[in-house]
Amino acid sequence: MVRFPLFLSLLVSATFVWAQPVPKPKTSASKASSSALNLNLPIPVDPAVKVGKLPNGLTYYIRKNVEPKNRAELRLVIRAGSVLETDNQQGLAHFMEHMEFNGTKNFPKNELVNFLQTAGVRFGADLNAYTGFDETVYQLPVPTDSVKLFREAFQILEDWAHNATIDPTEVDKERGVVLEERRLGRGAGQRMRDQYFPALLNNSQYSKRLPIGTEQVLTTFRPETLREFYKDWYRPDLMAVIAVGDFDTKEVEGIIREKFSRIPVVKNPKPRTEYEIPAHKDTKVVIVTDPEQPNTVIQVIYKRPEIKEKNLNDLREGIKRGFFNTMLGNRIQELTQRSDPPFLGGYSNYSDFLGNLDAFTSIAVAKEGNVEKAIRAVLDENARVKQFGFTATELARAKQEFMTNVEQAYSERNKTRSANYVNEYVQNFTDKEPYTSIEFYYDFLKKVQDGIKLDEVNTLVDLFIHNDNRAVIVMAPEKDKAKLPTKEQILTYIDESGKGLTAYEDKTLSSPLIAKMPTGSPVVDAKKINDINVTEWKLKNGVRVILKPTDFKNDQILFSANSLGGTSLYDFKDFQSARFSSTLAAMGGTGEYSQIQLGKFLSGKQVSVYPYVGELSEGINGSAAPKDLETAFQLIYSYFTQPRKDADVVKGFLSNQRSGLQNQINTPTPAKVFQDTVAVTLGNNNPRRQPLKPDDLDKIDLDRALKIYEERFANGGDFTFFFVGNFKEEQLKPLVEKYLGGLPASDKTEKFKDLEIRAPKGQLSKTVYRGLDPKASVQLVYSGDITWSPETATQLDALGEVLEIKLLEKLREEEGGVYGVGASAAYAKYPVPRYTFRINFGCSPDNVEKLIAKTQELINDLKQKGALPADIAKFKAETRRETEVQLKDNQFWLGYLQNQYYNGDAPDEVLHEKEQLDKVTVESTKAAANQYFGSNYIRLVLMPEKKQ
Repeated sequence: MVRFPLFLSLLVSATFVWAQPVPKPKTSASKASSSALNLNLPIPVDPAVKVGKLPNGLTYYIRKNVEPKNRAELRLVIRAGSVLETDNQQGLAHFMEHMEFNGTKNFPKNELVNFLQTAGVRFGADLNAYTGFDETVYQLPVPTDSVKLFREAFQILEDWAHNATIDPTEVDKERGVVLEERRLGRGAGQRMRDQYFPALLNNSQYSKRLPIGTEQVLTTFRPETLREFYKDWYRPDLMAVIAVGDFDTKEVEGIIREKFSRIPVVKNPKPRTEYEIPAHKDTKVVIVTDPEQPNTVIQVIYKRPEIKEKNLNDLREGIKRGFFNTMLGNRIQELTQRSDPPFLGGYSNYSDFLGNLDAFTSIAVAKEGNVEKAIRAVLDENARVKQFGFTATELARAKQEFMTNVEQAYSERNKTRSANYVNEYVQNFTDKEPYTSIEFYYDFLKKVQDGIKLDEVNTLVDLFIHNDNRAVIVMAPEKDKAKLPTKEQILTYIDESGKGLTAYEDKTLSSPLIAKMPTGSPVVDAKKINDINVTEWKLKNGVRVILKPTDFKNDQILFSANSLGGTSLYDFKDFQSARFSSTLAAMGGTGEYSQIQLGKFLSGKQVSVYPYVGELSEGINGSAAPKDLETAFQLIYSYFTQPRKDADVVKGFLSNQRSGLQNQINTPTPAKVFQDTVAVTLGNNNPRRQPLKPDDLDKIDLDRALKIYEERFANGGDFTFFFVGNFKEEQLKPLVEKYLGGLPASDKTEKFKDLEIRAPKGQLSKTVYRGLDPKASVQLVYSGDITWSPETATQLDALGEVLEIKLLEKLREEEGGVYGVGASAAYAKYPVPRYTFRINFGCSPDNVEKLIAKTQELINDLKQKGALPADIAKFKAETRRETEVQLKDNQFWLGYLQNQYYNGDAPDEVLHEKEQLDKVTVESTKAAANQYFGSNYIRLVLMPEKKQ
């Protein structure tokens, strides 16, 4: 897998770039002063991490961590990536990553993947790797409750480090896979990036060494050239082994020393050049267009030398930058909530960049292609900070948000998952990023936060914004090329930004969320399901509440609610008003609070509540820290009983939506056209499955939408609420009775209306011809009715997994025709029990028919013989291992319980998984293949445009 830094992902995006969401944290900072601290001291490393170095130069990081239990996250990190390639090696750092899965000394050919799948480790989802400009990282999550398997995992890491076979036959087979991965990345973003990268990266080595490489090299390189890269850069002085998990630290250190000390020291190693991106005095302006670019994106990038955090003062400076980014992000987000927003999306942020640089980046997505208005709006906000600074109240909120996020991490320190730790140690090894304990950081923040004053945060803007080492990138649709401003005009917009500004006014509200507290109603019935520690309550007003207290997280309570009905109950003339009803209601805020004021009010609180209206149901989703649970209940009650109308915000939202939709019509991307075709086809051309168009928004009536919203949430007694997380029932009960028991309710119950939208019966084939690149997308869809039962669900899941295993073996490993392939079933009980089985992959247009034929051969083989016992065993192992972790996860339990009650299924069904898995056999997969790969078959293919 190729990995790009965050900045590059933003730059090549052909869709909207939105300002960062506002976090909602809380705490009161310590009164301790930073004056007593010696800020010149180095940042202390986390004492829980055992770091060592072998005589051959290999570094290792070991940390015991028991979440999740009986699991470990292992990494092999090579401080070498594509930037080190020679001209005739372009793409081989990434190719080498692929070859590590195609044969090593102890795991020939594909035995490595096969061995791990048998142990329940999924290829791609669990077992994976990525190659960047400066590093290559191999990811291996493994169980630790099997001593043999755990030791074998380290053997795999050692084999990757110096025992890759690089068999010429396997190299030639893998060429097709890597070329298909490269094909997937082609498109407008890639074409434009190829044009602006040399300017943005100032013709540095980074601009010439994209990890995916060149087609010429990938097609023609000799295996000896790949071995040369492996020999030069896969060496112990450039390697780190990272192990975090539920294991004995001394035992793991012994295994690492035993296995990795066997790697010999490289005599006269090739120097590892640290490439830089040279600074430049001028402003690089690049305007690029493409026929498949749907909107106009403007980026102003102020590059500066990378800030390396080494001592406590650097840590304090990083906190200041965090405050700055939060406050500026909030201001820019507010611009989208005007009646006439100046852009579709905007963003300004200071972060790391690439090589030796950081960058302050401002991005705007122009509305109706108005480059000047969009970029001036974002840059004016930067300039407003420069001229007037932030306000004291903004800084206070930013401090609250920052502190609460850290406070939450501190409270979860004994419940933090191993996967959350490993990246810190990867960054330490590859880029010398410091890692410290959350205990130290939390204490340090309490000591220094009060001492960070407004004026020192305000002065950061002078550090970030400057005229040298600046780049401006404009990406636009080809059809708008003649309308675009010149380079000189763009520079004028930038240099003249900030004229005629006034200071930002921080408008807040201090009223209570609920002016008149509700009159509650008590719990009148209670039932316990002991096997899964779930309690059911029935309130006097009819509300049903399902509770599962857990200790999986210290600072997390998740909740949801649902009621049947949704947009299905409304005629098509009200469809658009109904489908947008919850969105428009939430945009108004709630009670007396506008959306902006509500965000400010919730600063310092770890709480979120979102109402929704779907097709078959409506409800609430949300989360809260235990200390903010009453605020969450007040928000729930408020969203039910006092939605707020804000015509100006809605007007601006719909204006932006129209502009965005019009862009998609004017310059439809191949992927969007294909997705729309798939949706319309599977929806049997039903009016409710048509792509959203600008004139559909004209059918939205705000008053009607709010009326529909009120109707959907008028009867609280028809709702079931679910709470999962760190709470005690006796503490939750008064809040439930007061706020949920106070919801308006009646005895009336509703059900959804079956709109009779089904995938078409019989066989159907559609080919869409869109796109300039020689790439195709394939979706093969089977559908039909099912008998709803746990056994049906398990058999469908098994069928998807065993087919996907075989498709990867055949289409990827044998044919080299795809990079990835998916096969899975979706199934639902409502509106009627149905399944949809999809197979999808991308490939060369020349291979479409061959690969579809190979897929059908595999399906026919399953129908005739059933799945191989070995593949069934892999499915069972993967399912069992996944469930072990899920049973200790709040999010899993919330979704699971909601589904079980929604469908009327047994709440304790998850405890009987083994019984269902035992029913998966060769014969059952044969029967399932014959039943579910039936006569209802739809073939959908995206092909490039036919050349005239």
